[in-house]
Amino acid sequence: MAAPDMKDRQQQAPVPAPAPAAAQSHKAYKGFVAGIFSGIAKLAVGHPFDTIKVRLQTTDASRFTGPLQCVAQTLRNEGVVGLYKGATPPLVGWMFMDSVMLGSLSVYRRLVREHLFNPPGHPLHDPARPLPAHGHGIAGVMAGATVSFVAAPVEHIKARLQIQYSAKKADRLYSGPVDAVQKIYRHHGIRGVYHGLGATLLFRGFFFFWWGSYDVFSRVLATKTSLSAPAINFWAGGLSAQVFWTMSYPCDVVKQRIMTDPLGGGLKDGVQRFPRWKDAAKAVYKEGGAKGYWRGFLPCFLRAFPANAMALVAFEAAMRALPE
Repeated sequence: MAAPDMKDRQQQAPVPAPAPAAAQSHKAYKGFVAGIFSGIAKLAVGHPFDTIKVRLQTTDASRFTGPLQCVAQTLRNEGVVGLYKGATPPLVGWMFMDSVMLGSLSVYRRLVREHLFNPPGHPLHDPARPLPAHGHGIAGVMAGATVSFVAAPVEHIKARLQIQYSAKKADRLYSGPVDAVQKIYRHHGIRGVYHGLGATLLFRGFFFFWWGSYDVFSRVLATKTSLSAPAINFWAGGLSAQVFWTMSYPCDVVKQRIMTDPLGGGLKDGVQRFPRWKDAAKAVYKEGGAKGYWRGFLPCFLRAFPANAMALVAFEAAMRALPE
């Protein structure tokens, strides 16, 4: 996608991740196709970090002493492919999540601007007035809730595949994402596939900080530096992603515990431990204290900037290369 000009960037912050907001002048197909390249870039750069994060979040300290030991053990026992376990669901899912996120975010920004901050017909209505940072945050929360209905099953299946530690496929409960969906649906129906939806909705409520901070970073960089529009997108996207993860990480730890909790029943994967969100939250604290809510934070934090930056680079390059 072509980078927005300075005025557009100040009035409406483009999306740093999953992808920047598509300009109206571009045909819809370009954003959809470019989103595929964005997803591939995020997967290639970010998924190994995500695998280590999930493994640290869902096991006690007796298995892994830290991220480096987790990486070393994974490579020794499973090879490089072990770092990419569960990669197919997010690769496929990000394409749809980008589409839902971008479309809904654009709609919600307009609705928030028109009904909350700058309603037409109001004596103080000014069509040139930009949406404030907290307005972007509110729209982000709404878009986050919308995309959760796509993200929840994708993240659920991804997490279950990521915690299969055996190097032999014969010893794993699920041979792959399709097999996982089929088995879970057979024994637990659609509710099983959407296990963890409530936790996903709560986690994505922190999108307020992502989109709000992205608008702040974009404005500051646009007015205080001479950086080009792509460079502003790069830095604002990476920094705001790190703000988001710093604010939301404890909630993500609880979400991952819920998503990797045994479903039980005919699936015969164990006994469910966390029927409610607070049960998982209490278990995290009981096992590791306050530090337990930050277990695996380092690989997540290190992943946030390069994964989002590379996704943006790939997206922009594809948008420039694709014909109108």
